[in-house]
Amino acid sequence: MKYYSSHISRLIEVLGKLPGIGPKSAQRLAFYIVNMPEDQVEYLSGVIREAKATVCHCKICYSTTDQEVCQICDNPFRNQKQIMVVENSRDLVAYEKTEKYDGVYHVLHGAISPMLAIGPDDIKLRELMQRLQGEVEEVIIATNSSLEGETTAMYISKLLKPTGIKVSRIASGIPVGGDLEYIDEITLLRALEGRVTL
Repeated sequence: MKYYSSHISRLIEVLGKLPGIGPKSAQRLAFYIVNMPEDQVEYLSGVIREAKATVCHCKICYSTTDQEVCQICDNPFRNQKQIMVVENSRDLVAYEKTEKYDGVYHVLHGAISPMLAIGPDDIKLRELMQRLQGEVEEVIIATNSSLEGETTAMYISKLLKPTGIKVSRIASGIPVGGDLEYIDEITLLRALEGRVTL
């Protein structure tokens, strides 16, 4: 039995395909959009079209931008000799929010995952190696601590070892407010290995 008109059903279906949007959220969004004033709907659709037409990848670090070179790569005050490797642009933004990192980035657009048939050639590793022809002193690997992130980190580490460039991995461990009894063994080991002197 159909509960909604074909147009609303189709809108719910399309919205439900967006990441993080389940059936209930898709339904709520669909009805919200349908009940919006016409000018707001036009504005929303215009913003989506404009973003799709203008957003691209920085030709240096491959982060998401609307210019040929992003603001970070174009900033003369950033340390161009230190490159942090991240999986996606959202990870880059997370580090930028700390306001403590003054180097530059390289966005891989994924991680190596044999299970999903994603190999080294499917992410921006070749482009990273080309960037290292310059005066790079350190590469900080900041991939996720998932199986894919760890695989990617090890692969990059092995690739860079012969270059003589310093390679480091971000520490990972116990989250603030976390109880030790609920933390898995790998995270506890990482926290122990990444300990600092007080």
